[in-house]
Amino acid sequence: MELRQLEYFVAVAEERSFSRGAERAHVVQSAVSAAVAKLERELDIRLLERSRHRVTLTPAGSAFLAEARGTLAAARRARNSVAPYREQLAGTVDLGTLMSSGALDLPAALGTFHAEHPLVAVRLQQSVAGTTGHLAAVAEGALDLALVAATRAPAQIALRPVSSEALVMLCPPDHPLGRHSEVQLVDLAEETFVRFAAGWGIRRQTDEAFSLAGLSPYAPYEVADYDTAAGLVRNRLGITLMPATPARRYPDLLAVPVTPEITWTLRLASNAQLPMAPAAVALARTILEAAGTVTAVDDD
Repeated sequence: MELRQLEYFVAVAEERSFSRGAERAHVVQSAVSAAVAKLERELDIRLLERSRHRVTLTPAGSAFLAEARGTLAAARRARNSVAPYREQLAGTVDLGTLMSSGALDLPAALGTFHAEHPLVAVRLQQSVAGTTGHLAAVAEGALDLALVAATRAPAQIALRPVSSEALVMLCPPDHPLGRHSEVQLVDLAEETFVRFAAGWGIRRQTDEAFSLAGLSPYAPYEVADYDTAAGLVRNRLGITLMPATPARRYPDLLAVPVTPEITWTLRLASNAQLPMAPAAVALARTILEAAGTVTAVDDD
């Protein structure tokens, strides 16, 4: 039984005519006659009495007419119930995040996105492998988007810049290097260094910077969050390098600029070989707009 059959039956029953019923339904009479006849065969009962000049309802037809009207009304209500959402995005976006989003206010960006697209669920994921883990997940299609601190990525990964800031040295307020307005990277050579976990973008950048300078600082502490790093520094177990924004969370410690400057850049990663869902495209655009670095975001 199809809604179209019910619509044609109701039109004929209320018009008491196949020709007028067909006209009301905007179809040819033969289509209406065939649909009603098929309906009667499926129900195995006659619904209409046909004569040369008029059509009347059988007792079964009268009972069926009331139910058919109710079914069609329910179908209209069902269609109307989704009308307000027809132009809105829906679905789920998996977004990889880091310990810090730099100058990007990610919660505010997500709040803006939710207000504009309330039917889209954004699932945040962190990786113990940091940027490396996120890039692998994006390449595999396990993440739609990821915020990463990567200067390079596999060929199938598209990277869009979000924000950039310098790394600073974090040390206790009475540390000898804290007396300077800036420190040379070579000044850190004899310091005990707190470094971040392998796979983190900041770890790769600091390792490369030390390597280029021909330095290999003593680094017995390896951590996977900024708070632990700051705690080790606070207890005079070493110094560390971190982006300027998270460094401001620890006002009891000194954040000293480093020369030559090491720039930490947050980028938005997506899979360039897979089509982006409209919801992911919209989220990427919101993040880039929030950072003031809008670039072309395509869904192809």
